[in-house]
Amino acid sequence: MVLTKEYRICMPLTVEEYHIGQLYMIARHSLEQSDRGEGVEVIENRECLDPVHGKGQYTEKRIHLSSRLPYWVQALIPKIFYVTEKAWNYYPYTITEYTCSFIPKFNIHIQTRYENNNGSTENCLELTADQLVERIVDHIDIAYDDLSPKHYKEEEDPRFFQSEKTKRGPLIEGWRSNYQPIMCSYKLVNASFEVWGLQTRAEEFIHSCIREVLLLGHRQAFGWIDEWIEMELDDVRQYENTMQNKTNTLVQQAGNASMSETSASTSSTVSVSAGGDAGPSSTPHTPTTPKSPDTNKKSLFSWF
Repeated sequence: MVLTKEYRICMPLTVEEYHIGQLYMIARHSLEQSDRGEGVEVIENRECLDPVHGKGQYTEKRIHLSSRLPYWVQALIPKIFYVTEKAWNYYPYTITEYTCSFIPKFNIHIQTRYENNNGSTENCLELTADQLVERIVDHIDIAYDDLSPKHYKEEEDPRFFQSEKTKRGPLIEGWRSNYQPIMCSYKLVNASFEVWGLQTRAEEFIHSCIREVLLLGHRQAFGWIDEWIEMELDDVRQYENTMQNKTNTLVQQAGNASMSETSASTSSTVSVSAGGDAGPSSTPHTPTTPKSPDTNKKSLFSWF
């Protein structure tokens, strides 16, 4: 059975404000995560039209992240590895899908709707009776839920942060009961990894990553409010394009450098095998266990 959760994340914003804040946060967050050939590479970003939801924005991205995975996943995948993200943004409703050509049975499907309330709508995404039975509801508190220490920044902590421009914050315990303004992101996440022996472990890992990313991203959107609150949609689209160009350049440059190093290393090994100067390197090499993820790196997904 596919593991399905509905995350509800409240923010001290209106749905209209978060339209700008979400775009700003995703663009900035993606740039901050793009280094060493790993990060978010934007392949396509264009307008789209849906007969039900109307005008929207379609984006396709490649998320390069092989060394950020746990060692037991690294053992199954090639070194050059990426996940494809496709997103249809008909704000305040969005659809996001994640797939991997190397692992055809891996899939994440996310439906999101934003409403001006504190998470009180019990069937915001209009689920069927069967879906409601399978769904696990998880309320995320951006101020008081535990965030991984490697992601923590005091200046982004909603318990201490106060916006200079809006005077919102700090958020006191129980803030979701009576704070104004308030909105909620309702996110239905279906995580599927149908590989015998790994399904339960993988799907639980996927959801733990998703929860951490949602907590981090929504904290940042509020913590950066003074940077985007005065932007119009055209302003943030221009900012988004600028950040995407920088992000793509970083990923491509670092990726090319990594491939050059790999090629040089391979050439050296072949030379030794062919009868070159053996030296210490001629000792047979035993493959090592894939290393654990770099704990200083943050997550890359952008389904906020």
